[in-house]
Amino acid sequence: MRLKESLGYAVGDLGINLYFISAMTYLLLFYTDVMGLSATAAAGVIALARVVDAITDPLMGMLADRTRTRFGRLRPWLILGALPLAAITVLTFTVPDLDDTGKLWWAYTTYLLFGVLYTVVTIPYSALTASLTDDYGARTQLSTWRMACAFIGAFVVSVGTMPFVELFDSRADGFQALMVVFAFISTGLLLITFATTKEQVVPPVEQELTFRHSLQAVFLNPPLLIVIGIFCCGMLSFTVRQTLTAYYFIYYLGRPDLISYFFAATLLVMLAGLTCVPLLAARYGKSGALIIGAGLTIFACLGFYMTSPDAVGWVFFWGCLIALGGTPVAVLGWAMIPDTVEYAQWKLGIRADGSIYSMASFFQKLAKALGGAGVALGLGMAGYIANQTQNPDTLTRIHEMFTLVPLILMVVLIVLARLHPLDEQAHARIKQALASSSAGSAPLK
Repeated sequence: MRLKESLGYAVGDLGINLYFISAMTYLLLFYTDVMGLSATAAAGVIALARVVDAITDPLMGMLADRTRTRFGRLRPWLILGALPLAAITVLTFTVPDLDDTGKLWWAYTTYLLFGVLYTVVTIPYSALTASLTDDYGARTQLSTWRMACAFIGAFVVSVGTMPFVELFDSRADGFQALMVVFAFISTGLLLITFATTKEQVVPPVEQELTFRHSLQAVFLNPPLLIVIGIFCCGMLSFTVRQTLTAYYFIYYLGRPDLISYFFAATLLVMLAGLTCVPLLAARYGKSGALIIGAGLTIFACLGFYMTSPDAVGWVFFWGCLIALGGTPVAVLGWAMIPDTVEYAQWKLGIRADGSIYSMASFFQKLAKALGGAGVALGLGMAGYIANQTQNPDTLTRIHEMFTLVPLILMVVLIVLARLHPLDEQAHARIKQALASSSAGSAPLK
C-alpha cells in the first residue's frame, strides 16, 4: 500500500480515539464527580448502552455488507456519521440544568445515542482494513500505523484533558468546550480517511448475503471466535487500567497532579513499542507476539501490586512496563481480524467483512462496558464516595482492581493466543486456494 493511503486510513483512528478515550477514561469520572450521579447509577447507564450495542452493531455490519455506492460499501458511512457523532459527543459531556432525575435521563439518552452513532462510523471504518489489502504482512503494517494514530489520539485526550478542563471556572464548562474542539478535529480527520482510501478487496459480484450467511460467517468461524476472545481480554484489561487511573492517583496516591504525567509516560512508551510490533510478528508470528506482550504485562502487574503508594518512581516504572506489554495486544487483534474474513470466504464461500467486524466490535465494546461498569460497581461495593477521603478498605480495593485484574486477563489471553490456528503459512494457503479455485466466487452455502 502507498504511504499516503496508509496514513490517510490511520488518521481516522486518531479522530475516533478522541471520542473513544474521552468516554473510556473520563466519562465515569464526569458522571460521578461533575454531573453528580452515583457510581451505581453511572454503571447502569454504561451497561444499558452495551445492551443496545448488541442490536446495533450486528445491524450496522449487515447494512455495510449490503451497501452499494460508487464510493464503495464502507467509506460512505464515514461521511454520513461524522457530523452527528460530533454533535452527540458534545451533548454527552454536557451537564444540563435539570434535577437529579433529569440528569440521569439525560445521561441515558445522550450516551445511548453516542453508542449508536459511534457504531455507524467505527464498524465500516474498522472493516476497511480487510478491504484495503489482502496481504498478511501489509495488514500488520497497516494496523501498526492505525494504532500509532490511535495512541496519539489517546495521548492528546489522556494528557491534555484535565489541564484544559482546569482552565475553566467549572469542570462542566471545561469538558463541554473540550468536546467541541475534539468534534471539529475528528470530523476533519474522518473526511481525510474518506478522501484518501479506496476499497480494493471486494466480495464476488454475484454474492447476495442473507441474514443466515452473516451469522455463518461469524459463528462457523473458529479463528474469529478466538480473536474475539483475545479482543475481550485486551480491552477489559485496558479499560480497567484506563478507567481507574484517575481514581488511583487522586485517592490511593493522593497525587492528582501526576495523572497527566502518568498518561504521557505510558502512552509514549506504547508509541515507542509500536516500532517493535511488526518485527515481533515477523519473527514469532502474530500469536507469538501477543504471548510475549501478555507475559511482560503479567510480570509488571505483579511488580505493581507489591509497590507501596509512596514509591512514585516504581509506580511509573511498572505502569510503563504494563503499557509496553499491552502494545502488541492493542495492535495485533486488528491485524488478525482481516485474516478471518478470508477464512470464512474459503471455508463457507461467504465474504462478510461488515458482519465479522461488527461482531468483533460488539464484543470489544461489551468488554469495555464490563470493564467500565465493573469498575463502577467495584467502587460502589468498596464504599467509594466521590470527592471525599476514602477509607482504607476502599483504597485497598482500588489498588487490587488496578493491578491484579489485568494480570488475570492476560493469563486467559495467552491461552487463547496459543489456540489461534491462522499463522502466515495457513493464511497463504487460504489465499492460494481462493485464487486457484472457484471458492472465492462459490455459491453461498
